[in-house]
Amino acid sequence: MSSTLDRPIRVLVAKVGLDGHDRGAKVIATSLRDAGMEVIYTGLRQTPEMVVNTALQEDVDAIGISILSGAHMTVFPRIIEVMKQKNLNNVLLTGGGIIPESDMNKLKAMGVGELFAPGTTMAAIVSYIKGWVTENRKF
Repeated sequence: MSSTLDRPIRVLVAKVGLDGHDRGAKVIATSLRDAGMEVIYTGLRQTPEMVVNTALQEDVDAIGISILSGAHMTVFPRIIEVMKQKNLNNVLLTGGGIIPESDMNKLKAMGVGELFAPGTTMAAIVSYIKGWVTENRKF
């Protein structure tokens, strides 16, 4: 980790909505923890409001949303809206799952960070989060 990071990177991993498949989210959470990050996994059926409130309470550097339900064009914009309402600035909103590339581009234009498709290596995800936090953490 960079010397500019005075505490481990804290990442919130969440499943939003009715999507009940969480194996991938658990694999991601375990892999991020193995990479030295502190991980808070919220479990299934979270609302955008619950995710943002937990992110505030846990003082996270990043929020990772795992989504397979097809509701990404509803979930991510709502999370962004709630983050703005709660002044949750300088926190990375990222995620992955079954998201068409055209929708990934639209979400990134709205302010979502990198979105990862199935098959992305854990090394790529860890590297992205570490790089973003090192560059953007402001204490």
